[in-house]
Amino acid sequence: MVGEINERRREWLERQIAEARERGLFDDLEGRGAALPNLGEVEDPTWWGKQLIRRENLSVLPPAIEIRRKVEATLASLPDLVREQDVREALEGLNAEIRALNRCAAAGPPTTQAVLDVEARVAAWRADRARDQGEDEEPA
Repeated sequence: MVGEINERRREWLERQIAEARERGLFDDLEGRGAALPNLGEVEDPTWWGKQLIRRENLSVLPPAIEIRRKVEATLASLPDLVREQDVREALEGLNAEIRALNRCAAAGPPTTQAVLDVEARVAAWRADRARDQGEDEEPA
């Protein structure tokens, strides 16, 4: 009985694949004709999870550590921003995340990240830009 069910299921699947081929659904697939990735790697039962994390750029860090990473990344990106409004929005968005995390209990270590002083950070950004623009000008 079980063998008969499996055989019918296999036949149904084969029919679905054949119909999809006929309709051309497999013609423009990404990587068509290329070797499958990771074929030579050691068998790992958690390979799919690791690939998902890598592909989707997900974080597996506890929230308290992840917020510190976000603070570092945001502060490092500020010099690349051109408008003061963009700097303010980035800092205020980050502060909203910090406040939300500080309000609730999270798994992992407790967060000790204080909100950022937006005005002080904007003033420092302005000073850095003024200094950088002064260095870019050639002496007359």
